[in-house]
Amino acid sequence: MTTRHHGSCLCGAVRFEVEGSFERFFLCHCSFCRKDTGSAHAANLFSTSAQLSWLSGEDQVTTYKLPSTRHAKSFCKTCGSALPRLHAGSTALIVPAGSLESPVAMRPNAHIFVASRADWDHDLETAPTFDRLPA
Repeated sequence: MTTRHHGSCLCGAVRFEVEGSFERFFLCHCSFCRKDTGSAHAANLFSTSAQLSWLSGEDQVTTYKLPSTRHAKSFCKTCGSALPRLHAGSTALIVPAGSLESPVAMRPNAHIFVASRADWDHDLETAPTFDRLPA
């Protein structure tokens, strides 16, 4: 059975499908991933065999490559949402987990680059939780 995942950007201009399985799921805390997500970490799925198909809006996808590094980010030109990309010089497909609309059965394999973790990113499970914005 073939696994298919569907995803899109926030504004809906870009839609895509990933056919195949993911081998790894990492939560990356490096300073580059924190900057380009504006969050504690990036949540990316990796595959060396899955195929990416743009269903619509491929012309709205742009990629920024950070000079003198291996770091890059593909995103929608309109809304800025992170989108899948092929890792330069390899067959690895990198898919931001939050860009997917279909469920992902696998759990993250690891937190990586934790030495670069934000100073406020510790013991977050102890913070209060709410179903919506608190009053």
